Amino acid sequence: IFIKMKLAILAVIASTAAAFAPQAGTTTSTALNAEAGRREFFSKAAAATAAVVGAAAPANAVIDYENIGYLGGSSIVDLNNANVRAYLKMPGMYPTVAGKIVSNGPYASVKDIYSIKGLTSAEADVLKKYEDRFVAKTPSPDYVIDRINNGLYR
Repeated sequence: IFIKMKLAILAVIASTAAAFAPQAGTTTSTALNAEAGRREFFSKAAAATAAVVGAAAPANAVIDYENIGYLGGSSIVDLNNANVRAYLKMPGMYPTVAGKIVSNGPYASVKDIYSIKGLTSAEADVLKKYEDRFVAKTPSPDYVIDRINNGLYR
């Protein structure tokens, strides 16, 4: 991608320089000749710009996170990427147990949540109640950063 961009920039610079280079066969300079030279220059510049735009590589950006449904918008919650507020829908989870989950990740599997340091037996019972509603997806930097505080306040 970068090589194509460099070549395109080089082509634009070369065409611009060629437009200002003296050409053989031009003997006198008149207002009509200057107008024709300007037209030729701008037509070359437009052609070079069209070539650069036409040769631009497509963006390979991620359009949407494939696991977005597990961030709190469904009944299943991703332990590694969901925000602490995703656990509001599960009575007994928010804020204490949910806070421990988001503070101690990432998790390789759902069973890893039972090894959270300081987890009481009552909190483990709450986790057991909702265990079938958890998944442990690969942590995504876009969402891990906001797990504890996503900036939404009442």
